[in-house]
Amino acid sequence: MDIDTTQPWGLAIDFAGRATITEAGHTIHVNVTDTSLSDIIGPDSITGTYSAVNITAQFTETGTNNTVLRGIGRVTVPPVGTDPVVPDQTAIQRAVATALTNFADNTAAYTALCTKWTAPDDSSGGTDTGGTDSTDATSSAP
Repeated sequence: MDIDTTQPWGLAIDFAGRATITEAGHTIHVNVTDTSLSDIIGPDSITGTYSAVNITAQFTETGTNNTVLRGIGRVTVPPVGTDPVVPDQTAIQRAVATALTNFADNTAAYTALCTKWTAPDDSSGGTDTGGTDSTDATSSAP
């Protein structure tokens, strides 16, 4: 991801802290939010410190048979001392990189799962009812 050095967070975001970018062929949704519960940005009345800022990057890709794989990345930028958080131009870039890595990991795990799974042998020609077989029951020891 290229960083836009003219933007405080390295990417143009809207008034709600959102942006959408295309990276590595994926449409990635970015969200920059503070972690406070208030709609007013200010120091916490108890601790006297400002809230951290979370940057999330996430996307989904839909495959065959209604499969959906996700990529999610999150970076937290903490305040320094009692000052508010200073924008970090690399934070969005790091969140996007984490989301792409997470997607690759999820894809590898799904592929490994699919190669290990074998369809149940239903030689009777019937359909699987989802019930349990009596041989699957376990007994408890006295």
